[in-house]
Amino acid sequence: MRYDLVIFDNDGVLVDSEPISNRLLAGYLTELGHPTSYEESLRDYMGAAMHRVHDLVEERTGRRLPEDFDDVFHGRVFSAFERELEPVGGAVGVLEKLAADGVAYCVASSGSHERIRVGHRTTGMDRWFDDGRIFSSQDVGRGKPAPDLFLYAAEQMGVAPSRCVVIEDSPLGVQAAVAAGMDVYGFTAMTPAERLTGATQLFSDMGELADLLV
Repeated sequence: MRYDLVIFDNDGVLVDSEPISNRLLAGYLTELGHPTSYEESLRDYMGAAMHRVHDLVEERTGRRLPEDFDDVFHGRVFSAFERELEPVGGAVGVLEKLAADGVAYCVASSGSHERIRVGHRTTGMDRWFDDGRIFSSQDVGRGKPAPDLFLYAAEQMGVAPSRCVVIEDSPLGVQAAVAAGMDVYGFTAMTPAERLTGATQLFSDMGELADLLV
């Protein structure tokens, strides 16, 4: 099926940020007295907006995270991005193909606008995404697995949900796309295929995606 709009998740799909951010998140939570392994961070928080971290920690421990948690965490993440962040291999080739074919695309991320832009500037992805192609959970209030962000992106891009496909690598993102009534292609580079239940199709190498979207 040829789609009218391709909606990309950002972290782990366009920029290889999940290993960096989850390593730092696990370390910071542990530092604050909430022991968390890297694997647990991926399981519980990958693809989620920051409010999920606060909600789960409070639900599990009865303790709230510090008021400046987000600011401190993002400061650490942005510094690490500048040193380490790379684009996901093959992502630029997919964007080149979509642009050449005249297919609309955008990014819809649980991350803040600032996080998206820092990652894009660092990796050169800003060449492909102007402000009109960037949507954040900040724009809608409820992050994934709620469908709000994907529905908002489709509305802003002027495309019906049934004509959209979402490119996702997290269970929360796949759930959100399904709830939005969109097809979703699950990227299994970091997430086991069995955790992306509901995906329309699965792929393990970003280089495969351009052919899947024909």
